[in-house]
Formats: sequence, structure tokens, C-alpha cells
Amino acid sequence: MKTIHFVTSNMGKAKEAKALCKEFDIKIQQIRYEYPELQSDDLETIAKYGAECASRALNKTVIVEDAGLFIPALRGFPGPYSAYVFKTIGNKGILGLMSDKKNREAYFKSAVGYCEPGEDSITFTGVANGRIAREIRGEHGFGYDPIFLYDDRTFGELSTEEKNKVSHRCKALKKFVKWISAKDI
Repeated sequence: MKTIHFVTSNMGKAKEAKALCKEFDIKIQQIRYEYPELQSDDLETIAKYGAECASRALNKTVIVEDAGLFIPALRGFPGPYSAYVFKTIGNKGILGLMSDKKNREAYFKSAVGYCEPGEDSITFTGVANGRIAREIRGEHGFGYDPIFLYDDRTFGELSTEEKNKVSHRCKALKKFVKWISAKDI
């Protein structure tokens, strides 16, 4: 079994990654390390930079993941600033900003950065399309999950197993897993 170090303090992300990667005989070991986060409008650039910083500092092969909720009616806001926006205005704030919007389309995007010590990082991306709900629904997941509608349920109403079949993170991690499974590490 291959072991990959996932640098994140987010238990929800680690739980999802562990469940998904276990199916592919890859063990995810969570490492809490606060690497400097590059401020950019591009998730891939942020993940690439984070993976290189963490790999260099820890001298380990790592993955990092950066994700954002993009809402076209809000010109892509909160996008790569999703974590900060969630901490400041949360789901209720997003619902307030969307209260008069007819177009409720939204998508989650995830970028997984992988880096080996001394090497350049590479990224894998995934997107989940949906809509912004009109109210907070569900007890599962984390972050914006209770307001992100996928079909007729929010991510907050899906179990980890259900979400791992359709989420942006799942799609990015599956691309990574397919690539790493073919690589001899």
C-alpha cells in the first residue's frame, strides 16, 4: 500500500480523501502544517505553490488541495477566497448575497497539488456543477456543502460515500490516484 501525506488541517477533506483513496490501495496520512498560501485568482497556481512549499519544508512527498465555490451571478465570488469568505460571512452571508438572483448556478472546483522533495509540483483538477439552494440543508460535509445543490439534494444532505462519487475533490483525487497508481514511488 502506497502512503501519501496530505497536508491539511481540514478534517473533512482528510476524511473524504482517506475514504476515496482506500479503494485504490493508497493510504492517506494527514499532516497538519501551515504552509504559506499564495494569494492568486487561480486554484492550480495556489495548489502548485502550496505543494512545493510543504514538500520542501517537510522533506516528504505530499499532496495539498485547494478548492473554491464559484458563483457566476456573483462574478465567480467567492472563488479562491472561499475559506476566508466562509469564515467571515458563512453560508447565511452567501444566501443573503443570492437572495435576489434568478441565476443560481454554481460550481465547486478543486485543485490537488502533488510534489516530491526537490521536484516541481503538478496539479489535478475536478469540477462539480450545481446550484445555490435557497436555504441551508443537511448535517453532513463541511463549509458550503449545506447550500450547494447537486441534483435535488445539497452536498450537506449526502453521506461521505455519496459525495465521494460526484464531488469536485473526488474528481481531482481520482485523476491523481490514476496517475500515482501508474507511477512507481
